[in-house]
Amino acid sequence: MANRVTIIDAEAGEGTIRRFRLRVRGVVQGVGFRPFAFALARQMGLSGFVLNDNAGVLIEVEGEGADGFARVVEADPPPLARIDTIEAEEIDANGLTGFEIRESVAGKSATRIGADAATCRQCLEELFDPGSRFFHYPFVNCTHCGPRLTITQRLPYDRAQTSMASFAMCPACRADYENPLNRRFHAEPVACPACGPMLSHSVAEITQTIRAGKIVALKGIGGFHLLCDAENASAIATLRQRKARDEKPFAVMLRHIAAARHFADLTDAEAALLESPAHPIVLATSRGNLPQGIAPGLTRLGVMLAYAPVHHLLLAALEEGGKVPVLVATSANPGGEPLVASNEDAQRRLSSIADLVVTHDRAIVVRADDSVMQIVAGAPAYLRRARGYVPEPVNLGSDGPSIIALGSDLKNTICVTRGREAFLSQHIGGLDNAEAIRFQRETVAHLCSILDVTPDYAACDLHPDFRSVRLAETLDLPLIHVQHHVAHIAAVAAEHHLAGPVTGLALDGHGYGPGGAIWGGERIDLNGAQWAHKGGLRPLSLAGGDKAAREPWRMGVGALYQGGREDLARALFARHPMAEKLISLFGLGMRVGLTSSMGRLFDAAAAIAGVRLIQHYEGQAAMEFESMVSAPEVLVGGYGIEGGQLDFMPLLVHLAENRLTGKDAANLFHGTLMAGLADWIAATRSPQDQGRVVISGGCILNRVLTEGLVNRLEAQGLIVFLPRLAPANDGGIALGQVAFARHALQNENVHSEEIETCA
Repeated sequence: MANRVTIIDAEAGEGTIRRFRLRVRGVVQGVGFRPFAFALARQMGLSGFVLNDNAGVLIEVEGEGADGFARVVEADPPPLARIDTIEAEEIDANGLTGFEIRESVAGKSATRIGADAATCRQCLEELFDPGSRFFHYPFVNCTHCGPRLTITQRLPYDRAQTSMASFAMCPACRADYENPLNRRFHAEPVACPACGPMLSHSVAEITQTIRAGKIVALKGIGGFHLLCDAENASAIATLRQRKARDEKPFAVMLRHIAAARHFADLTDAEAALLESPAHPIVLATSRGNLPQGIAPGLTRLGVMLAYAPVHHLLLAALEEGGKVPVLVATSANPGGEPLVASNEDAQRRLSSIADLVVTHDRAIVVRADDSVMQIVAGAPAYLRRARGYVPEPVNLGSDGPSIIALGSDLKNTICVTRGREAFLSQHIGGLDNAEAIRFQRETVAHLCSILDVTPDYAACDLHPDFRSVRLAETLDLPLIHVQHHVAHIAAVAAEHHLAGPVTGLALDGHGYGPGGAIWGGERIDLNGAQWAHKGGLRPLSLAGGDKAAREPWRMGVGALYQGGREDLARALFARHPMAEKLISLFGLGMRVGLTSSMGRLFDAAAAIAGVRLIQHYEGQAAMEFESMVSAPEVLVGGYGIEGGQLDFMPLLVHLAENRLTGKDAANLFHGTLMAGLADWIAATRSPQDQGRVVISGGCILNRVLTEGLVNRLEAQGLIVFLPRLAPANDGGIALGQVAFARHALQNENVHSEEIETCA
């Protein structure tokens, strides 16, 4: 951490009165940095001032020991601050006494706003203290917690620029807000029952509704949740039926970590992640004491701790007789549409799902789903990056032109660069309906506005029919197309600042390859804007096109027929009404597409093993297959490598021949997959990669596969880099697009057709 501090001309004898000017950059506004500096300076007996300006925080300190001020700031900043750099320069002392907080200096902003943070310990104490004016007030907050991005319309971050502008502070809140020794000093959302937002229904009404086995739509920080009793199987079934969410797992919310341990077997790392200021949903091993309807067919549970005051009030009210209350808390987005955030939308879109719709009168400016994370290979990894982490940027390591990237059509996010920072948006979702496309356009406008940037270039996918590509084409900017799997690799290389060649492995469900090929299991070498395809998985028959992703039986039948085992295809899928017809069509020479997708390989294996023939949500077959693994095994001869192609057909045929199902099939499939991928990398990597292997793509969300593969590669002496600052799935594509585009713009060898000017 010390390398973030630069001290210029800092030599002098002991006891000398000295003055230093400190420039602090990062997330340092709206997080209590000025009162922190004020209190620290007084504690150290220093004079000077602190103020906010367009670059961050500017501090001048004078007195004995002033040279140590920067080190103390860097070592123990306010809880929500994120310091990028501190530049400390010695200047002439002026002999003035006292320390003050000065007015902010206006100008074009180069600072940034913090992410929303869970209610802090001190505010929780006030929430349940009958002597506090914040007693049972569901919007209590301070500079260390509460909403940030989700209420902010534009920078600079002050009350007039947020959805709190319409709430005039009462004298008590005004006094707190203006007192530099109070932790609510310049806390922009500060409010109390006398002057702030209010819920449309009481906590008692909400509690009564949940206890009656009914469903509540509750407005929170970044949008609405749908809530019900997670121990009431009937309520869960009703929620699934009304939301049209057949089997996709629900997350659960609990009041504190002790309650979470009652339902999930948490590791120390998972517990620490749950209790971090972001309070994300964390995937952890279930103890199996909740109804199967929560996460059908899965052994892991999405767990989240209460992060808004209203959550704490509700869960506290549900406690009785030693009962540990647990709630289903799922995003309120009917029919795959984006998260509902406004009161009007809630009444229109949620009244057919919820028995009670609870709103409040603080507007949500930026909607943000709950972030979803897991611990993989010893560190946190995103499945969905949103509330609590957005808009924290990824440092690209060097300045460059501003680029906006439009991401992919699945799990869409966008990314905008400013200087050396890449700002990845919150999760937007699939761009398959009008509401989602509207949300994407809304996000583009707001992110550019709040960063105060006008992009110079746009980047997008190669797929000609992606809606994200069509939006990119409307921006009237020079356009850079980036191949899907190259973007996966480029994102990881960018966040880890990997200059020079790397060996890349991209494993996902679908991506548009050159000439329209359907890729998804690719070995790619990347060096800046230069990339080379070194091979792929053996392509499998994609009978039915997009239907094959929803119906794994098609992949199973096609793979076995392709492997010359029509007999096994008939035997295993005899009960499926369409299997015989498909086999007959293959026999008549029906032409089908081919895919090298790792996701479709998982589907084929899961279907052959009888795990899943029809999927109700993306990745269901693979997730259920992963849940069955106990001790991975390697099938000798289960794969082959020839001409850069990795072939798992022997493994699929073996599973079918031996009628392997359940754990036997899952163990053999996962173990052989790890071994084959590791050998493939060893056989195809270039010595120029300096031993650096980058792995990404949605399939590495499979923790069993990823950790096993990492262990094998590290045993070969290789250094493995995984996505840590962006999701491995398509939620990280936009970051890879901007990273690759920057390299392309700096590379004189980029072909002219790779950059197009959109009319």
